[in-house]
Amino acid sequence: MGVRMNGTEQDFVHRINVKDEAAFHDLFTRFRNYLVLFAMRRVEQLDVAEDIVQETFITVWENKKTFNSYQGLKAYLYELVQNKCTNYLKHRQVEDKYASYVKTTGEEAEGDYSLMQEEIYRELYMAVRELPEKCQRVFELHLEGKKNDEIAEILGISVLTVKSHKQNAIHILKEKMGNLFLLYAYIYET
Repeated sequence: MGVRMNGTEQDFVHRINVKDEAAFHDLFTRFRNYLVLFAMRRVEQLDVAEDIVQETFITVWENKKTFNSYQGLKAYLYELVQNKCTNYLKHRQVEDKYASYVKTTGEEAEGDYSLMQEEIYRELYMAVRELPEKCQRVFELHLEGKKNDEIAEILGISVLTVKSHKQNAIHILKEKMGNLFLLYAYIYET
């Protein structure tokens, strides 16, 4: 059973591709409840599932991806929700380990803390790989300890452009990683 707007699924997909607001409203109306149920089976919290689905629709609206078919669009929605659920569960696991660390003391806690640092760093690098290419390169050089003027010289761009890419990267990483990015900033920047 497909969505038929103006007689065809292809027309509906085209309207999604050109960011037609009415088509997006229809997409949201038709898929929201199914996607929330799909997410609920994974994260087991209604409010989190609803947030994930909302973020999914925002991602589809904001990205420049185009779809060739209705089935491709539908598969993409479910794949995005699945990935966002997986990321949420990974972040939750690291946050739980951090909370456990805060409650414990001694050498064992030191080992857990080290493991938590490694996991946060791994999550950061996974998120950095998803940044737009220029932001990614600037942020990788930043993580290597390079100053803005060094990055500008290496990449052949202005310091202002470096700062702009870095701010954009930080904004995107905060959105993707949430509290984990703040934990990263606290642990590694202090």
